[in-house]
Amino acid sequence: MNPINHDQAKAQLDKTLQGNDKIETAIAALQQDATEEMLAHVLTVIRRRTKERAQLIIAVEPPKGDGIINLQAIKTSDGKQWWATFTSFDEELKGSNQIMSTFTADIDKLFYSALEEPSIEGVIINPWNRTIMLNKTLINIILGNPV
Repeated sequence: MNPINHDQAKAQLDKTLQGNDKIETAIAALQQDATEEMLAHVLTVIRRRTKERAQLIIAVEPPKGDGIINLQAIKTSDGKQWWATFTSFDEELKGSNQIMSTFTADIDKLFYSALEEPSIEGVIINPWNRTIMLNKTLINIILGNPV
């Protein structure tokens, strides 16, 4: 049996994230031209990636003795909490000043969980660069739920 080295394991995991560069490109375009049309384009790209069973990387907090792992939340200047997610490992590393614990999750499952979590405002994709903040209204639009 051939053991999998770290690079092989990373390459296999990266397969679940392949195509997320489309999200990054759409967000960059929105940052250049912040219009409703560009926002609609970003939401459409995320919806397509969701239908392709794509995943995002989620930052988690280490368990605090109770064995429970909590998703890491970012507090914005208005005091609201947002789950931190990333389209790629490169995006995760861009602004982090510490090593993060992370896992990957299907975008749709992450979004449904966010809708059910009362303590958060929504999900931030790529908080350090190529950022979009998806509140629960935008998440519902992506998922095709009535708003």
